[in-house]
Amino acid sequence: MRKRRERAGCGGTESGPCRRARRGHCYGFPVTRTPLSLPGRTVIFDYGEVISLAPLAADRAVIARLAGVNGDDQPFWTAYFAHRDGLDQGTAGVAAYWRAIAGDIGADWDSARVHELWAADFRSWLSINPATIEIIADLRAGETSLALLSNAGADFASFFRHGPLGDFFSACYVSGELGLLKPHAEIYQHVLGDLGITPAEAVFIDNRAANVAGAEALGITGHVFTDAATLRKFLASLAAPVPR
Repeated sequence: MRKRRERAGCGGTESGPCRRARRGHCYGFPVTRTPLSLPGRTVIFDYGEVISLAPLAADRAVIARLAGVNGDDQPFWTAYFAHRDGLDQGTAGVAAYWRAIAGDIGADWDSARVHELWAADFRSWLSINPATIEIIADLRAGETSLALLSNAGADFASFFRHGPLGDFFSACYVSGELGLLKPHAEIYQHVLGDLGITPAEAVFIDNRAANVAGAEALGITGHVFTDAATLRKFLASLAAPVPR
């Protein structure tokens, strides 16, 4: 497989710099990259615990401290996850989500504390897995079409689209904007229709087996993410050499 040289941090190649390169945002030193080319396929990535790392214990400790509970307080974390679908589906806003948690555990947070809890929780999901980003950059170098599909609140939409990830993906789909959730068929059907592709033309990567199974039920090729090395091998098995 032929290797291309890419300007680090941008995804551009010697034959065609990316948007960041044109804006002068690249670091300016060469990086050797092995392109992953999946002709005729669109690879759709989940975000949480695929592109991002899981929140660290330190992140959880900050959230728990702001909530006024111990870091391993089970009622708090049970409520945190129990109300997540409403936030991710867009049926409850951020403030309503935290108020629901407060109601479950008998807390009384003022508006400022709710904002602090939101900010700490948001930050806890911002750390990325560098090895996954390298795979995404290799796919882009191979001119493979990429999209992102995340169960997340609508507040993540701007981060996905206008942060550094936005340079990789042709489209970003956020459940909180769509009013749909993985693993229900409707969200995958929406993504396929919007991208104008068939299930056979899609590859879906998610860390949750149920979400992958939901995609596979429609005929999409799926992969349950465990680590970047295994993902790379899976994608390489689907890939074709970049033509000389």
